[in-house]
Amino acid sequence: MAFEQDDLDDESYFEAPRPRGSHGFDARLLREPLTVLSTQRPITLSPDDTVTDAIRAMQREHRGCVLVTDDGSPRSKLTGIFTERDVLFRIVDRGRNPASLPLGEVMTPDPETLSVQAPIAYVLNKMAVGGFRHVPVVDDEHRPYGVISVRDVVTFLVDAFPREVLNLPTLGEPATRSREGA
Repeated sequence: MAFEQDDLDDESYFEAPRPRGSHGFDARLLREPLTVLSTQRPITLSPDDTVTDAIRAMQREHRGCVLVTDDGSPRSKLTGIFTERDVLFRIVDRGRNPASLPLGEVMTPDPETLSVQAPIAYVLNKMAVGGFRHVPVVDDEHRPYGVISVRDVVTFLVDAFPREVLNLPTLGEPATRSREGA
C-alpha cells in the first residue's frame, strides 16, 4: 500500500524509515522446535469412548480436540483425532446421537502429525495449507506428546513481539500520541 505525502500525519517524521520488506520479524523463530510452544498434555480417549465423553472432556479441559489411541492411553500409538469441527459437521449436522456414538465412527483416522523435533515453521505450514486448527505432536514411536493449537502459536508470537502487538491503539478510535513526558 503506497501512501502519498498528504496521507501522512504531521508527526510522521518521528517514525524511523524501514527498508522495504523489513517488518521486524526474526525468521529464526520459525526454526525453533515445537517444544518452545507452551502446550498441555493431550486428552486421550479410545475409539470405543462416546462422543459425549469426548465433548465433556474437551469442555472440562477447555480444549478443542481429543486424541484417540487404541486403548485410550497416552502411551499407545495415535490412531485418530476428534475436534470441535467434527462435532459440528459429523454429528450435529447429521442429527446423530452423541451419547451412543463411538468416537471411532466420527474421528479423523491417521491424522497428520509432527515430530517433537519439528520446527515451528512446519506447524504453521500444516495449519495454513491443511486448514488445521490443531496438529498432534508425536514421539518417535507415534505416541501422543501434545497438540499444538492456533492459540499456542498466537501466544508464542505475542510473547515474541509484545511491544508490537500489545501496544496497538483500539481500532476505530484515533491513536493518541503524546511525545511529551512519555
